[in-house]
Amino acid sequence: MRFTNRREAGRQLAEALESFRGQAGVVYALPRGGVPLGEEVARRLEMPLDILIPRKIGHPMQPEYAICAVPEHGQRVCNPREEAAVDPQWLAEAEARERAESRRRRALYGRADAPSVAGKIAIIVDDGIATGLTMRAAIRDADAREPVHVVVAIPVVPSSTAATLETEADELVALEITDHYLGAVGAYYYSFPQVSDEEVIRMLEQAADREG
Repeated sequence: MRFTNRREAGRQLAEALESFRGQAGVVYALPRGGVPLGEEVARRLEMPLDILIPRKIGHPMQPEYAICAVPEHGQRVCNPREEAAVDPQWLAEAEARERAESRRRRALYGRADAPSVAGKIAIIVDDGIATGLTMRAAIRDADAREPVHVVVAIPVVPSSTAATLETEADELVALEITDHYLGAVGAYYYSFPQVSDEEVIRMLEQAADREG
């Protein structure tokens, strides 16, 4: 399965989530790439749009390979084998850097009137998943906000990662669960440009205007 772009993937996800339309809930997108999908889902489901900002900690020798992820609030999530293999001081410093980056992005993107999800449905949306560590951190952050039901919604996910997510979220909605993951999220899109900070801010502002 390949998507024209993030917008198309978001529209397909929204269709798969149609049963939640009109219910009390909040759609949480993971910036930056998850926000175009989150906007499509929030519009279709008639829910407010907000963000969660987990941050990946990459391996010191291979920064693109995630060994841990840090939620905005709460403890980090790690691959235990990789965590044990790196210097604890290095890991603590890397975690501090990523938490600082989360705070910077929250100040940049964050809406002053963030909707409460307490007692409601939380739907967490991203443009794709590989190891699942970042999404697992996002689930922890969402759980701390006391929703009644946490849904992870993604276009494509490796089957092994899906099995883990199904134990940590209340529900997983995926357009494709595959045993043969292509190794990169962008491989599932014909057009996969970087999403800018300015685009994220604009989409969040537009969503807030619709809610208003």
